[in-house]
Amino acid sequence: MHTPILGAVIALVLWSFVMWAWLYATRLPAMMRLKIRYDPERPNSEFLDQIPARVRWKADNYNHLMEQPTLFYATAITLSLLGAGGGLNATLAWAYVALRIAHSLVQALVNVVEARFAIFMAASLVLLALAMRAAIILLAGPNG
Repeated sequence: MHTPILGAVIALVLWSFVMWAWLYATRLPAMMRLKIRYDPERPNSEFLDQIPARVRWKADNYNHLMEQPTLFYATAITLSLLGAGGGLNATLAWAYVALRIAHSLVQALVNVVEARFAIFMAASLVLLALAMRAAIILLAGPNG
């Protein structure tokens, strides 16, 4: 079943791959320039401590895209399966995606924690609204 909310799901998946490519496009050259070798016998923190912060920010954000957005995917797909993937729900989903992209750009480029937090909180509230809307539909049942 094709519903508009699925466009937002795929957009965030594709954005995650943009961040994946960006992290390697910056990490690999930094490792070569600084002659950093990963040693699996040493703690991962020792490896990360050698990577410049501006390079680490991209990987940190990629990791963040593997965390809370998993709740978004589950919620958006649930809404789609319930036949409620259009209208306000689709708009909220796209707002969530836009906020996550803004969060990525802030973290990857300037990493101002206050700005990141504000964007993260806004995205979290949008996701909470989506989840609550899904819960209401589920609680109402098939005849609701």
